Amino acid sequence: MKIIVLAGGLSTERDVSLVSAAGICKTLLEKGHDAFLLDVFLGLEDAPENLEDVFTMPGHGLEIAGNISAEEPDLDAVKASRPDQSDCFLGPNVIELCRMADITFLGLHGGEGENGKLQATFDLLGIRYTGPDSLGCAVAMDKGFTKQVFLQSGIDTPAGVCLHKNVDDCSLAATGLELPVVVKPCSGGSSIGVYIVDTEEEYLDALEKSFRYEDEVLVESYIKGREFACGVIDGKALPPIEIIPKTGFFDYANKYQAGATEEVCPADIPKEIEERMMELTVRAYHALKLNVYSRADFLLDDKGELYCLELNTLPGMTAASLLPKEAQAAGIEYGDLCELIIRKSIEARYQDR
Repeated sequence: MKIIVLAGGLSTERDVSLVSAAGICKTLLEKGHDAFLLDVFLGLEDAPENLEDVFTMPGHGLEIAGNISAEEPDLDAVKASRPDQSDCFLGPNVIELCRMADITFLGLHGGEGENGKLQATFDLLGIRYTGPDSLGCAVAMDKGFTKQVFLQSGIDTPAGVCLHKNVDDCSLAATGLELPVVVKPCSGGSSIGVYIVDTEEEYLDALEKSFRYEDEVLVESYIKGREFACGVIDGKALPPIEIIPKTGFFDYANKYQAGATEEVCPADIPKEIEERMMELTVRAYHALKLNVYSRADFLLDDKGELYCLELNTLPGMTAASLLPKEAQAAGIEYGDLCELIIRKSIEARYQDR
């Protein structure tokens, strides 16, 4: 198959996306596909006269992927580096190349790549892509709305309140919550802008910092417990994985820096808790109108209660990412996982085309 692996973009998870997508592209090449790694925002300025030649170009676009820095990417520098200085999210030749491909593998994380807008655009343009549809992406990206869906679906989740910058009373008293609390952007990912706070002073500081990322933040009760993730593919849950950061919680640095976190898969938990987590993952997946694949994040407290935090619609696919490790525990190797995602995406949307 001719496959464009789309990455990068302008979210705070840009670096993660590039490394994820590079891994996807490499394994698809090893599987015999004609794959090319493409930055959705920067595009391909110096494209060959015959665009079809891109799929067999030496290097396959992999030179655009680097390492994941411990710091967030400088998005202003990324914007300034685009030769045409356009603010269009879709860079030069992106639409043309995606239309030429048999399918576009979405290796994007966060922002416009994961909130349903790109998926809706591709639907209108007749571009085939991997992962959930636009509706599920839009619903799952909003943590406040997700929380409401969970509560209506009988899925336990920490109590929380969404606050709008310059609109709501953002005092802790107005939330009705008690310290400690967690403050995080309503639509962010990779734990960027997430703060666990124990005092009023820390709370106000965390609000100020989180509002730098978005105009809406979620404040929720802090649940002390073990951290887990559980992937789902085509409505079937994968073995849960436990995440044990060596320091702090599973934040941006602990997620992507080698050696910062220990991961145990399958998780060392009683069978009934494992089954409950897998059942809740599938229920949440359907409640949020998702299809193809995703990954749920959970906390397990010392009383054995499970709390679902969110579902990631385009979970990380780096060597350090959780979903590939869960799939491997289920007997699905990395390359087979990538091809399975393609196959299930085609079955979900394009089988009759």
